[in-house]
Amino acid sequence: MTLTLTEKLAILSDAARYDASCASSGTTRRDSTKGGLGSTEGSGICHAYAPDGRCISLLKILMTNFCIYDCAYCVNRVSSNTKRARFTPDEVVTLTLEFYRRNYIEGLFLSSGIIRSPDATMEDMVQIARSLRQDHGFKGYIHLKTIPDATQELIDEAGLYADRLSINVELPTEHAVQTYAPEKSPATIRGAMARVKTRRTLSKDKTHTGKRPPKFAPAGQSTQMIVGADGSNDQTILGQSTRLYGDYGLRRVYYSAFSPIPDSSAKLPLIQPPLIREHRLYQADWLMRFYGFSATEITAARPDGNLDLQLDPKLAWALENRHLFPVPVQTAEKQLLLRVPGFGTRTVQRILTARRHRTLAYEDLTRIGANLKNARPFITLRHWSPGALTDSADLRARFAPPPEQLSLF
Repeated sequence: MTLTLTEKLAILSDAARYDASCASSGTTRRDSTKGGLGSTEGSGICHAYAPDGRCISLLKILMTNFCIYDCAYCVNRVSSNTKRARFTPDEVVTLTLEFYRRNYIEGLFLSSGIIRSPDATMEDMVQIARSLRQDHGFKGYIHLKTIPDATQELIDEAGLYADRLSINVELPTEHAVQTYAPEKSPATIRGAMARVKTRRTLSKDKTHTGKRPPKFAPAGQSTQMIVGADGSNDQTILGQSTRLYGDYGLRRVYYSAFSPIPDSSAKLPLIQPPLIREHRLYQADWLMRFYGFSATEITAARPDGNLDLQLDPKLAWALENRHLFPVPVQTAEKQLLLRVPGFGTRTVQRILTARRHRTLAYEDLTRIGANLKNARPFITLRHWSPGALTDSADLRARFAPPPEQLSLF
């Protein structure tokens, strides 16, 4: 049966919900005021966020959900009994342009199952990006999920047209990939990521003539990791993320909560984490990147190496390290202030600036914008001391969410 474009769109946009995406932050300035179509900033990208924090301002679709691989955790695997569809490259180009003209979307996020071969699939994806840029002057944001098994020449060309490239590491450990996605090679995945990092570095260096080479994936590269499919704990997941950031200069690691597939015959652990676990991992990831925490520190509160689902990771860490508190706001070093619950990076910078000119009082922190509901038990300053609150036995209960009455029906 031949599907209409609308029917394909319904199938392939729904199938793309398993791909974590991002907005166009971090790329270069481009707009169409001097010709072309689209923009990467200002009115060009209108950021909208889902409840779990993902940006949904892009046309996010799969080119196809046909796939020759049989990854146990993937709903689009070859053995899955799911309805299939496939866009032609011209159809994806047309959809992107028409949706943009109608102000429905501000860019394209394109992923795909593997059809025929990795190279054949990657060639079609590159053709789409090339056509948008060269044939239609599209200057909006493009994020391509690249295929690590494709030839490096194709990945190199993709980086010339896309703002961001992403290559999925799939699962937290190499053993898990070998077990549940045996057709994929962890070494190949990491090799492709290293190549993207190298190409990005080279694109920033001037040639012997003094000219810079063409920009290559100016918004960087990212990756996606499925959590909950293989039973890895949060310490393992966050430790892997730390290595990925360090080795490949990633902009983001995206965590995707695993949903068991009803018709799967694979012996997966079937540990279905709630979305709150995914949310806690994002919070912990943020603390590692901007607050100086390590994966071991964040997950040390529980013997199983997992994050506390009831409390945000920084607050859970502070409750387990009360011997470091209360912190004297007027004199404490920046790194210690960053570890105070309720203090964000901007708040800490404002504190450092303000305290050079005066002795801070409680009301000053209110004006600065600190979250004093969380910070109160962990700080001292003029007109405020927590007294015995920091060490009180019921301090955790003050922050934990209230119990819920479960329904019997």
